[in-house]
Amino acid sequence: MVDNRRTVEIEVEIKKVEVDGAELAAELHGDPADPAILLIHGAGHCRLNWPDGFVRRLVAGGRCVVRYDARDAGASTTFPVGAPPYTLPDLAEDAAAVIDALGLGRAHVLGMSQGASVGQLLALGHPDRVATLTLASGTPGIPGQEQPDLPPVSERLAAFFAQIEQGEQVEEDAASAREAVIESIVEGERPFAAASRPFDEDGVRRLAARIVDHARDLAAQSTNPYLLDAGPPWRARLGAITAPTLVLHGEEDPLFPPEHGRALAAEIPGARFLALPGTGHEVFPEHTWDTVVTAVLAHTANRDAPPRPARPE
Repeated sequence: MVDNRRTVEIEVEIKKVEVDGAELAAELHGDPADPAILLIHGAGHCRLNWPDGFVRRLVAGGRCVVRYDARDAGASTTFPVGAPPYTLPDLAEDAAAVIDALGLGRAHVLGMSQGASVGQLLALGHPDRVATLTLASGTPGIPGQEQPDLPPVSERLAAFFAQIEQGEQVEEDAASAREAVIESIVEGERPFAAASRPFDEDGVRRLAARIVDHARDLAAQSTNPYLLDAGPPWRARLGAITAPTLVLHGEEDPLFPPEHGRALAAEIPGARFLALPGTGHEVFPEHTWDTVVTAVLAHTANRDAPPRPARPE
């Protein structure tokens, strides 16, 4: 159990961050004087997918938590469906821009799924912005291109993907109704969850309703992040990451089986691997919070660094 909580009044400050060709919406939770943890969400998600209770636990542990909407997510700038004018490496540049715009100096970075890929690229390209790195539900390098040695998606998830392709037009025709969209989000999350635990349908449905109401363009959010050019392969470069790294991975992840997380930790010097029992490819279900919050607070403790020096004009 986590025993280092403190009673705090959590203040939430909304910020707009201007990046190249886009405006990103960000939230700051907690005391800005505390060490900052930057949360980078996965493809098709937005900042609300980071559970509020999880954020509160980190703030209670003495961290300033920043969660933001990436391009084509939530309240940030969206682009025409099917034609995102940016790449995966651009998302890493965006993360660096968020750190700079919010005056974080060096941040503790926590990325989930596609956000874990962004975190890898951020740590490689901007080591001066990354105090520590935590990678959840990730894989080393570019998914599907650099992992012939690692297991593929589960048969259950592969069948779900095939069903989506066959029924795509029907789903699109029904998407104008709010309740149908909410239901599609719920059913889209179900196959990614751990099979050994009951699926939290009511909780996911409540979150889905918030996501629908929060999104500027839900069609762009659910499409464009999956179409990005990942850029040059980088698995072979992971040994150059210098940030202290923690890798978290669900033992029942159907998209990236646990071997992906273990391989990712093995590629990064000194990285620690932590398996999450009863967890699939999902954003920290509540039963993981004691384990994850304890690990993240320990990983980010006593690793503060002074703000990086200003770049010469």
